[in-house]
Amino acid sequence: MNEIVTLSSLRAVATTDSIGTPRTPPHNTEAEQALLGALLVNNVVFEKTSELLQPEHFYDPVHGRIYGAVATLINRGQIADPKTMRGLFDNDPALAALGGANYLVDLAANVVTIFNVQDYARLIHDLYLRRQLITLGTDVVNEAFQHDLDKPASTQIESTEAKLFELARTGETDRGFVKLEKALKISIQQAEEAHKRDSHITGVTTGLRDMDRKMGGLQRSDLIILAGRPSMGKTALATNIAFNAAHAFYKTEGREGSGVAFFSLEMSAEQLATRLLGDFSSVPSDKIRRGEIKTEDFTKFVEASQTLSRVPLYIDDTPALSVSGLRTRARRLKRMVPNLGVIVIDYLQLLHGSSSKGAENRVQEVSEITRGLKALAKELDVPVVALSQLSRAVEMREDKKPMLSDLRESGSIEQDADVVMFVYREEYYHARSEPTRRDNEDDSKYNDRHARWMARGEEVRNIAEVVIAKQRHGPIGTVPLHFDGQFTRFSNLERQYEVVEN
Repeated sequence: MNEIVTLSSLRAVATTDSIGTPRTPPHNTEAEQALLGALLVNNVVFEKTSELLQPEHFYDPVHGRIYGAVATLINRGQIADPKTMRGLFDNDPALAALGGANYLVDLAANVVTIFNVQDYARLIHDLYLRRQLITLGTDVVNEAFQHDLDKPASTQIESTEAKLFELARTGETDRGFVKLEKALKISIQQAEEAHKRDSHITGVTTGLRDMDRKMGGLQRSDLIILAGRPSMGKTALATNIAFNAAHAFYKTEGREGSGVAFFSLEMSAEQLATRLLGDFSSVPSDKIRRGEIKTEDFTKFVEASQTLSRVPLYIDDTPALSVSGLRTRARRLKRMVPNLGVIVIDYLQLLHGSSSKGAENRVQEVSEITRGLKALAKELDVPVVALSQLSRAVEMREDKKPMLSDLRESGSIEQDADVVMFVYREEYYHARSEPTRRDNEDDSKYNDRHARWMARGEEVRNIAEVVIAKQRHGPIGTVPLHFDGQFTRFSNLERQYEVVEN
């Protein structure tokens, strides 16, 4: 039977090197004393350390309590010095062992300079991170020895990666206040950069001209919901957008577009690759699957694959992912691929929450998922495009064009999303509504109705619409696109067809 590694045994490992020489966790007592002394001499320098350091970052617990007391007094608008703090530590045995309140006087008296306080703070924080890594290693070893059937190794890996990512972010500070003048300069700079681009957009290009004009591209930190009924082509549109963004990055050598992570919870990576190969080589993907291809098509495949292989598009087809597992994988890829600029998820309802009781309350579970995806978009500063199903209520109406209330579990999805857009193809419904002869209807009337149906079919043939029903930072409206069913390809509509503003 394997022995579980105890904390005491791991301490022995952590505090001895390969030849058994004792060693202590990383720390620097002198740096902690110098920083505390500088704070006691001049409270103003607390502004330079408050966002980076917390009491628990100090190795010596007494130093941590002193720092916490200094922070409390300063935040109250009071002076923190050896005199005002004496009463706070009268009954502290640990401080008494160091000399009592006189220890505070000694800290202040031995200050050489207050100008290095930020360097001391960074050093203390770095040593704290090293100690946390040792603690995390302890936990990883202990958990690995525990054969918990409810927590497989893959779950432990995801949990450890999440902890490492959070530890890496420890000490990151907010931007704080930004003067309007500086914000304006940044805004103008972004506009200038967009003007220099061929697409003239501020976000990541979708490769679809009218969508880019309407949205300015896919904007960083946005959660974008792309919804539609089955057979509308939402997966095809998402795949086209993902490929267009990655291909633009390849073609422009990084000036436009970005790397893309595609989480395919429904289709395999091979199926997506076949779609892209068919689209790029102009060979219908269904014929590729059935093997109904010509000899000359293989030349097209070779040429297409040479380009496709250079495109920074990464596919994860792991089924039944949790939202926390997805975030872990996205973080990992972001560390490996700095140019990652878009995340696509197909589709939202196939994710599940972290709670094992999520199935009991699907609305709450979806709320957790959408909040997690929005948090991921902000955390990695990339647009997250999540596909979503629509309820069957669409099919019950005469007007099949979707609206916000058609979203399944719509409350949380609509609330958390920055953009909600629907894919709609009238052609799909029109083809299934061929008129039949009514009772007592003569040939003239029936033929007239059928002719009008045929004429409308020509008008909507290969036409798709993206209905932007919500856009937090822009207008809503309808964007027309061309849809080629045999290649599952959305592209720009070249004929005169105005983008409708709502």
